[in-house]
Amino acid sequence: MDLSLLRCRESGMLGCMDLQLRGKTAFVTGSTAGIGFAIARLLAAEGATVIVNGRAEARVAEAIQRIRAEVPGADLRPLAIDLATAAGSAAATAALPDVDILVNNLGIFEPKPFEEITDPDWYRFFEVNVMSGVRLSRAYLPGMKARNWGRIVFISSESGVQIPSEMVHYGFTKTAQLALSRGLAELTAGTGVTVNAVLPGPTSSEGVSQFVDDLAERTGQSRADVESRFFREVRPTSLIQRFATVEEVANLVAYVCSPLSSATNGAALRVDGGVVRSIV
Repeated sequence: MDLSLLRCRESGMLGCMDLQLRGKTAFVTGSTAGIGFAIARLLAAEGATVIVNGRAEARVAEAIQRIRAEVPGADLRPLAIDLATAAGSAAATAALPDVDILVNNLGIFEPKPFEEITDPDWYRFFEVNVMSGVRLSRAYLPGMKARNWGRIVFISSESGVQIPSEMVHYGFTKTAQLALSRGLAELTAGTGVTVNAVLPGPTSSEGVSQFVDDLAERTGQSRADVESRFFREVRPTSLIQRFATVEEVANLVAYVCSPLSSATNGAALRVDGGVVRSIV
């Protein structure tokens, strides 16, 4: 083993796994915050050229600045485009005609009683969470197959397996992503291209953390008390009994994106803290 790599691993620094991603170009959608940001940062630390995406130029620029502060020399490119529309996806693929790795991370969630979920809500969730990945995968898969190498990863959720009653529309889109990823994987048979889904469980992304903080303030509880009650009452099957970190999710995604994962295709890979109580 290379001595510098060994020292890097011992220090706990980013970019120590040597996932053989140097020379690869990765497009991580919705990567200015949360899980997407953590994935972009880790792929950059592993030597990939990373396309950082968000809707606002200022947010994209800020994310790039944050990554470069932690990963000096990171090869990053900004792409400020709203991928929730067909026009946005077309503009993205026109600006970025070929990628080696596509991480379909863009997604929204919203707790809402089923009776109050309107038709526009259903269409909005489907456009953002499902169609953004459909359009980009449709654009990039042919080139990956022609080059005989590529990675497409859908960031689904344990909510795609255990539909949450408090946000049925969200769970529905996450199930759709599982079907989509498996269907696309079938099209890669005999090639060096893989398509997989990663299923995070409850994760302390910016959105979730803000939700927990707001709830704590409204109820007069501590953040720790809110988190404890959440896992006791809402996700009691969690084995880790805490929110996963975005870095823990990114670790699995980065491996799936790498050449080292060449025998993993068409899989739904859980990083859910044991929330789902099934073996398969």
